[in-house]
Amino acid sequence: MSDSQSKYFRYSSDRPVVACIVGLFLADLLIFFLVQNIWLVLGWMLLGVVPKICICAWNHHHQHLHTFYQPLLNRLLEIVYTFHTGITTNAWVLHHVLGHHINYLDQEKDESKWMRKDGSTMGELEYTAKLALSGYPTAIGVGLRFPRYLTGLFGIGTVVLILLVGLFAYNWKNALLLFAVPMVTGYVFTCWATYAHHAGLDTENHFEASYNVMHRWFNVCTGNLGYHTAHHVKPGLHWSKLPEYHASISDKIPPHLYRQACIPFRWIPG
Repeated sequence: MSDSQSKYFRYSSDRPVVACIVGLFLADLLIFFLVQNIWLVLGWMLLGVVPKICICAWNHHHQHLHTFYQPLLNRLLEIVYTFHTGITTNAWVLHHVLGHHINYLDQEKDESKWMRKDGSTMGELEYTAKLALSGYPTAIGVGLRFPRYLTGLFGIGTVVLILLVGLFAYNWKNALLLFAVPMVTGYVFTCWATYAHHAGLDTENHFEASYNVMHRWFNVCTGNLGYHTAHHVKPGLHWSKLPEYHASISDKIPPHLYRQACIPFRWIPG
């Protein structure tokens, strides 16, 4: 149930998140149009790498549970998400929500499978490369079973492509650094990050099938994605509710399923 009295936001806790994400996109546009020094643009791109990688998690949350009540606002936000992360409308829904979440306990069907055909566990680079190359084709394949989601995938994807082509036509160097490179980086990093969620956990028990990260700042920056078991048991639960739900099921999660946060968070006390 929503905790917001707003006629726009389902949850009030999404307001500052959306403000930061949209604000960063607007800052990218200002830099794109106003700054011609390639080194300043490159510096801005590098400053935005970690924040945009974190935004991938928020895009994931949004496609599990839409941020706004109004479809138009959700589509506009998804355009912003796509420019930050390379993952467009309904790509998460198809590949992840209607695919991985249903099949993650079955490595013959899992859209994000980490197991080789011989039963061994893929390495991180192998997994990342295979998932990155197959991600969109797999999403489209799932979409053949759920065709109503393909309209958003292709529709907003086409809008973003047209806008990106326009940006390249106006200033290809700035477009490359501020939009294209972060989009590819965000997409590939997302594929890599999902390896740590389940790799090596061959089980039929939902409470033993995910790794969890309790690092405070990791969860602040990723919308509590570290509470991954809770997320898989209740995938439609809003990100702000995950810590509370995790506390209610923590006795069912084995101690070995807690791990360190990824870099750079493991360098930060939390």
